[in-house]
Amino acid sequence: MGTPWASIIGGTTAVFSAVATGGAWLAARRANATADAVARIERDRWHADLTPQFRVTIERTEGDRATLSVHLAGPLPLHHLDEIRVKVVPSDDMDRTPRLAGPPTPEQVAAHVWGPYRFTHGANGADVDGRTVEPFALQVGTGHPFSVERTRPPHWQEGNDREARWRDQWLNKPMRLVLTCRRDGFEPWVVPYEVDVPGRPRVRNL
Repeated sequence: MGTPWASIIGGTTAVFSAVATGGAWLAARRANATADAVARIERDRWHADLTPQFRVTIERTEGDRATLSVHLAGPLPLHHLDEIRVKVVPSDDMDRTPRLAGPPTPEQVAAHVWGPYRFTHGANGADVDGRTVEPFALQVGTGHPFSVERTRPPHWQEGNDREARWRDQWLNKPMRLVLTCRRDGFEPWVVPYEVDVPGRPRVRNL
């Protein structure tokens, strides 16, 4: 019998065709993966470029009350934010030492505002602890005022000089905030901010 060249050639062609098809599929898959990676990098870059820029100040202080101004300064291409949530976060300088009244529970420590100012309860939808306010929207170039008040020492820190010690602890320390920002079509931005507090003289009881 003669060599079945037609069958051999046909089989060889099929093998090469399969290899070529597989190579094309791998190349297309790699191209898609590369395109996805490039698109992801571009989205991340655009997201970073649009990170909200705030100018937050404490002004118009009257006694223990003041006004916190939250101004969305940029960037201009951001145009607006659909939702901004502002939260007062604890300072690193936290004195949790009990003063005669016994140790606090973890829940009590977490609920207390450890810093110089908190939001005024009942104003701007502030919660009872003064840590958060109702979410709000802003356009770039606009701002929103909030009522804030000086914090008080926790009840477990007792003593005749507790108020003076508490105020001295936060003298010239910043009010620390975290602003969580959302706009449709984008992942949220989380922006920490330290607000300078107007200085006041150190208080000492005689």
